[in-house]
Amino acid sequence: MQETNPQRLDITAFSEKMELVRRQIGTVIVGQTNAVDLLLTAILADGHVLLEGVPGVAKTLLAKVIARLTDARFSRLQFTPDLMPSDVLGTNVFNMKTSEFEFHKGPVFSDLVLVDEINRAPAKTQAALFEVMEERQATIDGITYPMDELFTVVATQNPVEQEGTYKLPEAQLDRFLMKVSMIYPPLELEVMILKRHQQNARLTQLDDLSPVLTKSELLGYRALMSQVIVDDSLLEYIAQVVQLTRSSKAIYLGASPRASVALLRASKGYALLQGRDFVTPDDIKFVAPSVLQHRLMLTAEAEMEGYSAVRLVGTLLDQVEVPK
Repeated sequence: MQETNPQRLDITAFSEKMELVRRQIGTVIVGQTNAVDLLLTAILADGHVLLEGVPGVAKTLLAKVIARLTDARFSRLQFTPDLMPSDVLGTNVFNMKTSEFEFHKGPVFSDLVLVDEINRAPAKTQAALFEVMEERQATIDGITYPMDELFTVVATQNPVEQEGTYKLPEAQLDRFLMKVSMIYPPLELEVMILKRHQQNARLTQLDDLSPVLTKSELLGYRALMSQVIVDDSLLEYIAQVVQLTRSSKAIYLGASPRASVALLRASKGYALLQGRDFVTPDDIKFVAPSVLQHRLMLTAEAEMEGYSAVRLVGTLLDQVEVPK
């Protein structure tokens, strides 16, 4: 495994900043360490994230806290069944003074965009958002408007309540680098949450948080990704895992080459987050379920037997020999 290089990357300052971000998040959100690491990894890897979990597990709060800790423009979109594409992208408005139409940008023109309950908007509005996510630009009345370099979408989804929702098509789910599931806290952490509320009903408010990262710093940290070392044996390891998703009898639709690239990017981002300038097999194993789960379609038989995409990814990882 290649772990040395005559020009090793110095990420000491980066590691200190990210550790400070983690600590600040911990003052507001108890637990959810995996979700926090995965969300930070996706932002470093320049990817969009789908946050899924039942109501009350702090999906929206986590996205808002991370946005608050980054000195970047933030906007929030609450998706509803009557939301139109123009409510997301913006619209041309006639200016009486100049007798010309002026484009008023919608909330999607921001650095970090929080989309609450993305599956509540109709397909037409969802498609408008996904086009911007993929192309990093919006075309309105024949004029193209590029998105900011930092542009990142964090969308939340409630997997339980399906009434009045519009399921996201598989082809559009592929636009998300990761699908991160936020789970119920274990007993000891839930007791800690209650103690915090008991000791201080106000707790830490978002307004109390000061930005830890500037926009230019975050973009600079993203640029470090290109210098993270990935051994050829790990590239083959990633390809073998993705190939297995296409041959498994429990999977109806396997992952595409885009998923392989996403797995590589996420692994490099997570390695950076761990304070390393090289990727290990454990980095790949950690991010693989979140990168692959929303890209797979299980067979009806597998679903009837109680299998989940996350469980299947874990099984496939066990079938591939880990590079030494």
